[in-house]
Order: sequence, then C-alpha cells, then structure tokens
Amino acid sequence: MLGSVTQTQFNLAALQSLGTPIPLGVRAATTWQDLAGFAPSLAGITAGGFMVAFIVSGLLAHWLRDLRLPLHVLAGATALITAFVIMNQLFGITAVAATRSLAGLLALGVCGAVGGWVFARISRRGARKGT
Repeated sequence: MLGSVTQTQFNLAALQSLGTPIPLGVRAATTWQDLAGFAPSLAGITAGGFMVAFIVSGLLAHWLRDLRLPLHVLAGATALITAFVIMNQLFGITAVAATRSLAGLLALGVCGAVGGWVFARISRRGARKGT
C-alpha cells in the first residue's frame, strides 16, 4: 500500500510540474483509485522480490543474528529496486512511472525497506512463539 501511495504521489507531482492543478480532493481520490487498481499489481511485483530477498536475508540472519533487522530492511529495499530495474531493462519501458527518476526509484526502495522492517518484526514474533 505504501508503494502504491508513493507511486501515485510521484505521478501527481509530475503532472503538477507541467502546470496541472491538483486539488487535495483529486489527490485523495486518485490515491484511493490507485490503491484499488494499481496496488494489487504492485503487490505481485513486491511479493516476488520479497520472496527471494527474505530467503537470502533469513539465511544470512541465521549466522549474523545481531544483524537480523538491518539485513531484512536492506533486503526489502534491494528487492524492490532490483525488481524495477530488471523490469525496466526487460520491457524497454518504465512499467512503474515513479521509477523513471532516481528519486522515485529510491522512494520505492524506502517502501521496500519499510516492508523489510515489518517482516523482521512479524517473523521474529513468530519465531519466539515457536512457529
């Protein structure tokens, strides 16, 4: 969800930079529409990247227990940035508009880092319960 909202705000900012007025109501409505329409696609991209990244960070965290949280955070950021760079190279177009700029790509990487932090917190709780 955070990535979808970020993507939407980057797109709206690009339109504003061209002189298009974007009132707060339009901004909110567009964000909600993108959460319904774009977020599921982004969730698929994110899930694929996270699956690989968190397996790797989980294996590393097994040996580097004190670095567990930063490993998962880094894995989340790396997963999204890598997924978008690969998609951009494979398709020859920018499939996710926010990744046209370095700022947008890094912002989505931060969203991935937040996902890594959430994963580390949730998976740690499950490990403590013996699951």
